[in-house]
Amino acid sequence: MSTHNSGSTSGNTHRTFTTRSLVMTAMFAAVLAVLSQISIPLPGGIPITLQTFAVAFLAVILGPKYGTLAVLVYLLIGAAGIPVFAGFSGGPDALLGPSGGYLFGFLPFAALTGLGARRKPVPSIALCIMGLLSCHVIGLFYYYLVMKTWILPTVPLMLAKDIPTAIAALFLGRRLSGHVMRLASSNDRI
Repeated sequence: MSTHNSGSTSGNTHRTFTTRSLVMTAMFAAVLAVLSQISIPLPGGIPITLQTFAVAFLAVILGPKYGTLAVLVYLLIGAAGIPVFAGFSGGPDALLGPSGGYLFGFLPFAALTGLGARRKPVPSIALCIMGLLSCHVIGLFYYYLVMKTWILPTVPLMLAKDIPTAIAALFLGRRLSGHVMRLASSNDRI
């Protein structure tokens, strides 16, 4: 199955979605849903989960486009009421609740981590941490908007877990990315 449009008049070929890339995107959205259930509750209602590991990992494997799409699929499934968010929650209330900002923050986290996935280690780590920090900034401000209070005392604990977890996911994803890519034929690469 070809991934190129044959009717291009400018001579340029454009990548399109393939069945295989969409299946892999859905598969990694499911991985995110499963790892979201490994959760340690914290005061303030924002649990420590393996979601950050999953987001960084899938972004490295799938790249910025499909990694962000996998997160979007996860958010849409959760918004539809399927209990894929931490603590087997789902529905619009989960997105509009105190932790909703962190969920929305996974989108720039995946995009930035995916952008750095194929770069040298230092820029790759920097983009991953920038993505993670953007997720936390969005999450903190969203929490404040919903709860009218800050959860700043829990931020060091969350970052102390999230930074090493995201970096571990980054390097594990880089190591396994070639194996995953070999599953796709040369015409169906993500």
